[in-house]
Amino acid sequence: MLRRDLENATGAAVRQAVRQGQWTRTTHGVANGYVQANLAIVPEKYAFDFLRFCQRNPKPCPIIDVTDPGDPEARLAAPGSDLRTDLPGYRVYRDGRLVEEVRSIEPLWRPDHVGFLLGCSLSFDQVMTDAGIPLRHLAEEEGRVSVYVSGIRCRPAGMFDGPMVVSMRPIPRPMLVRTIEVTSRYPMAHGGPVHVGDPAQIGIADPTRVDWGRWNPPAADEVPVFWACGITPQAVAMAAGIPEMITHSAGHMLVTDIRLGTTFQ
Repeated sequence: MLRRDLENATGAAVRQAVRQGQWTRTTHGVANGYVQANLAIVPEKYAFDFLRFCQRNPKPCPIIDVTDPGDPEARLAAPGSDLRTDLPGYRVYRDGRLVEEVRSIEPLWRPDHVGFLLGCSLSFDQVMTDAGIPLRHLAEEEGRVSVYVSGIRCRPAGMFDGPMVVSMRPIPRPMLVRTIEVTSRYPMAHGGPVHVGDPAQIGIADPTRVDWGRWNPPAADEVPVFWACGITPQAVAMAAGIPEMITHSAGHMLVTDIRLGTTFQ
């Protein structure tokens, strides 16, 4: 199956393809117009503190849905979904360390697990494309955005404390104002950029060394533009040493049933 086979699919169709093993790659450019979500799963013991962390840090962690303890279905955002199987890839963190990446978390699911769906900037890629803003990571079948741990600190809540993760897209200089205008309309997909220009100003000394994704070097007429990123909980999990957090693998999102325009406008 090629990416173009899922470009205009529904969120439910993409989840079905993932569940059946027909789609195992990143969700960049699939189900155009549908909201994609980052995932963070924590034991119920830590869920309230994590909820407070998300509320205090809405740029990197805009909440779309929260599941009941032990229930793997995101009933608001994606009825009929299964958080254990419907993402193409998962990461498992224990005591602040990444211990494994898996295709399914069914064997790891527990009755006290609470799932958080957080907004994702991949959701507004189609909106940017419709506005005539070229996006490098959509130009290739295996394209990826550049993602970094920044020097911007999140506001702590309980044990959750750490740096903000940011994603970078090279934007043509003449399209910069338009880019800020378009993305600022969608706060639940991280909204407008948190930084424009020199990466060193936000603690990224060498932008060629990405923490997730792929290095997309800006051309001479392009500016690096940085958005808050829903991978932030993974950086926080490592910084805080949380006993357990299960997340999506970078770029491997849950595609919801929510249409972007009706939800965020």
